[in-house]
Amino acid sequence: MNRQRVCVLGSTGSIGVNTLDVIERHPERYEVVALSAMSRVDELLGQCLKWTPRYAVMPVQTAAAELRARLREAGSPTEVLDGADALAAVAAHPDVDTVMAAIVGAAGLAPAIAAARAGKRLLLANKEAIVVGGALFMRAVEEGGATLLPIDSEHSAIFQCLPEDRRVWAERIDHIVLTASGGPFRSRDPQTLADVTPEQACAHPNWVMGRKISVDSATMMNKALEVIEARWLFNLAPEQIRVLIHPQSIIHSMVVCRDQSVLAQLGTPDMRVPIAYGLSFPERITSGASRLDLLTTPSLSFEEADAVRFPGLHLSWQALRAAEGSTTVLNAANEVAVEEFLNRRLRFDRIHAVNAQCLEDVQPGDCSSIEGLLALDARTRVHALELARRLS
Repeated sequence: MNRQRVCVLGSTGSIGVNTLDVIERHPERYEVVALSAMSRVDELLGQCLKWTPRYAVMPVQTAAAELRARLREAGSPTEVLDGADALAAVAAHPDVDTVMAAIVGAAGLAPAIAAARAGKRLLLANKEAIVVGGALFMRAVEEGGATLLPIDSEHSAIFQCLPEDRRVWAERIDHIVLTASGGPFRSRDPQTLADVTPEQACAHPNWVMGRKISVDSATMMNKALEVIEARWLFNLAPEQIRVLIHPQSIIHSMVVCRDQSVLAQLGTPDMRVPIAYGLSFPERITSGASRLDLLTTPSLSFEEADAVRFPGLHLSWQALRAAEGSTTVLNAANEVAVEEFLNRRLRFDRIHAVNAQCLEDVQPGDCSSIEGLLALDARTRVHALELARRLS
């Protein structure tokens, strides 16, 4: 069997680390060709020395120079590339079969589109790429003949509940239900959220994730972005996407069929499961996750998504029904607001205020190209930062 040649974009983050863990369990199936990280030189150095990829990419030139020098000193043959264009280059490289797109934020848009246009097996863990890219991203997938496989646990669950033939999805689906744990503040009085610290917001009860995604989970903006992602992945109308709080994180999402049958995917909360499914689709391989024991699993419960505690969730439907590019605005505003919160310059309960006001204030304009979308992203970030500083 020929080994799949894999490029992991964002290899030092939680998704990247878990991807390499799954790959390590199947050395006969996978070969690591390229790895990338933003600025974590020590972590990427260790990965390069272990996996000996052909390429390592760091967009930050100073970090790339340090990595290059240290790899040279260690006698490593890995070639270090720098700059944002290098990410797109390795994602589209002819010697790469599979791309794990795990770069957090809008920075992952260009390399994900490059991989799509090059017809790769694209494992999409970067939800922001499709939230920002929307129609442009999906058009690149179609025109490039790429195989798009969702890695978010919720979207992977939906995908696993559907037939492999995408042409029949529309006639099968009544609606889908994305589940959400509710994060660390599910039962907390909304009046007390002004005092939330970054440490509290990042303490997710079920999942181990990066800081930005953990904050998004605490505000439910993570789920808002997933609603937008689901609209594009499964070609659904906004009203066909619903959200329920499911604190146990055992049912990862559900498909309600036209005949009202409900199909659900269950498993332990471990990202190696959807990663392994994406790497091996349509086959199944061992992931390293622990087995779900139904006899010891606590009772499964569901709750309404509280609009008072989680107002950000409902911005997703608002953005989907607004002008094209509004989802780009929402994502950019949220990235700025979360960064300001993590840097202790914005109160937790004011993240939503920045996001909602940006949706009102910023007019999208041209969204027909990557350049247009990135310009909109940049323009929104300037406005969001002004708002955040005004609210601080």
